[in-house]
Amino acid sequence: MKALAQPWWVNLLAFIPFLAWAAWRGKRLTITGRQLIVLAVFAGAFGFMEASVVIYLRAATGLLPGYHGTLSDVRGASAESYKQAEAISEFPESLLNIEVLREAATMAMLTSVALLVGIGVREWAATFLWTFAVWDLAYYAGLWATVRWPSSLKDVDVLFLIPVPWISQVWFPILVSILSLVAVLALWKRRGPRGVGSPTSREKP
Repeated sequence: MKALAQPWWVNLLAFIPFLAWAAWRGKRLTITGRQLIVLAVFAGAFGFMEASVVIYLRAATGLLPGYHGTLSDVRGASAESYKQAEAISEFPESLLNIEVLREAATMAMLTSVALLVGIGVREWAATFLWTFAVWDLAYYAGLWATVRWPSSLKDVDVLFLIPVPWISQVWFPILVSILSLVAVLALWKRRGPRGVGSPTSREKP
């Protein structure tokens, strides 16, 4: 399997954190630390829920060995057979259609949360990047904690199905998510001139 993601344009996602930082570096984001923490809690819980849904789908379609036993049985039996990219071809078409709708609903939820927090385009986009990144990392952490997958950063995954399947090695989405977190934190910590870009600043008469 090639190291680059497929289709080719998926690889362009790696530039998003750099473009965001370059475009917004002139002013600090007006997002509080409390908001970032609450968003991270929501995204982390949501990411684990997504991992659970994937596991349930695999169990329902007979692609998760050992699930009738304990969690240790699942870990031992599924670690070697968990082929996410290959399993997608074995899913019934009906479940694939539902999976596409679930992915769309997931994006709608992450977008809605970002819109509730963000007070401008910059803040909305940064909030979305932050929430999406934590959600994505929590998703892979949840899968590893339960079924010990991915066993390697070179394992192949299906990232999305909209509009066509996005396929890449696991290191790619993890790298993009980490870069997104770093970019948002760098922008949030940036301090411009006194009173500029600080949510706690107040104009004096």
